[in-house]
Amino acid sequence: MSYLDERIKIDGIELYQVAIPLLVPFEISGGRSYNRQSIIIKMTSGDLVGYGESAPFDAPFYSSETISSVKAMLHEWLIPKVVGKEFTSIEELNSVLAEGIRGNNFAKAGLENAYWDLVAKKNNLRLVDAIKIKLAQMGVDQKHLEYKEYIESGVSVGIPGDRSLDTLKTWVADYVEEGYRRIKIKIKPGWDIEPARAAREVIGPDFLFWVDANSSYELENSEVFREMDQLGCTFYEQPLNHDDILDHAALAKNVKTPICLDESLKSFRVGRQVIELGGIDVWNIKVQRIGGLLEGLKLYKLAVENNIKLWGGTMPESGVGAMPILALASFNGFVYPADVEASARWYGMGKDLIEIEMDKKGRIYLPEGLGIGTEPNWQIMEKYGRKIASY
Repeated sequence: MSYLDERIKIDGIELYQVAIPLLVPFEISGGRSYNRQSIIIKMTSGDLVGYGESAPFDAPFYSSETISSVKAMLHEWLIPKVVGKEFTSIEELNSVLAEGIRGNNFAKAGLENAYWDLVAKKNNLRLVDAIKIKLAQMGVDQKHLEYKEYIESGVSVGIPGDRSLDTLKTWVADYVEEGYRRIKIKIKPGWDIEPARAAREVIGPDFLFWVDANSSYELENSEVFREMDQLGCTFYEQPLNHDDILDHAALAKNVKTPICLDESLKSFRVGRQVIELGGIDVWNIKVQRIGGLLEGLKLYKLAVENNIKLWGGTMPESGVGAMPILALASFNGFVYPADVEASARWYGMGKDLIEIEMDKKGRIYLPEGLGIGTEPNWQIMEKYGRKIASY
């Protein structure tokens, strides 16, 4: 199939708020989470049902959006723009969502991803195949239209609540034993060199490894990264300010290890500016952060045409929200293991809205069903969530 029928009339939308408890609190430089709070969007068009997820943290330590702000934005602004309306394309939907509304990418992503699910199902396609057709229409070359039926999973290791290197080392050893293909640890000032060195001791000198600062350093105190150069990190993920690209480019000139953008990479426009600036050739694509899957496709095309190395990130979302990046990250332009992880790692077995399983080789396979692959588990939804609105 070389044509994607994207015409969809949005007949109705339901919102569900869910809070799935984490097995272990997840701490990054900005704050700590105890559960996966998110807004699940159920979008209907005739007999078709599509699902999306808006998954900011409950506090504004990663982005300016929160669960509360997303609910208000969806209810007051975004849903009235689209419910009951017909759109001819995903581009038109995105244009309408953006008109008169700056930012609020997490809120937009939930609606846009639900629309993608409807489009794929309308065309009797898996989401990955709908993405492939769209990429081809955008002019992506044949090599980068190829994908695997799985992604390799890397684990994101939070900062231990007890600040114990022994706890960190135990976690890292356990994750390697489970099959994860890459270790990433969260760092911040005061928790950086020694934790990175401890992780390296566990995994050895050749295992894929990097650190993620989540914007917690300033260029003026970045000497820690020159010291960390000796530890063989693949790259440093978002060491500096969340809305900065200039200082990151300056840092890239003063360290041996490549720099990767996460929080700063909010759009195709920013990506184009980063390329013109030069020096930052690793990007993390997070569907939530950039406002939806279409922006991810635009960034993918831009990256593969400019020799940018990609990998797929998560917040993490529940299994519902993980499906878009799971599909996109299976394409050949993604070169590093994704942050999509097994549901059991976050919540325990059988507690996710869509269960994500990883084999002993660290592989997570794409779902076989149409669209995102399967219905959410409504028993889990009823246990950990509730419907909050219908439109």
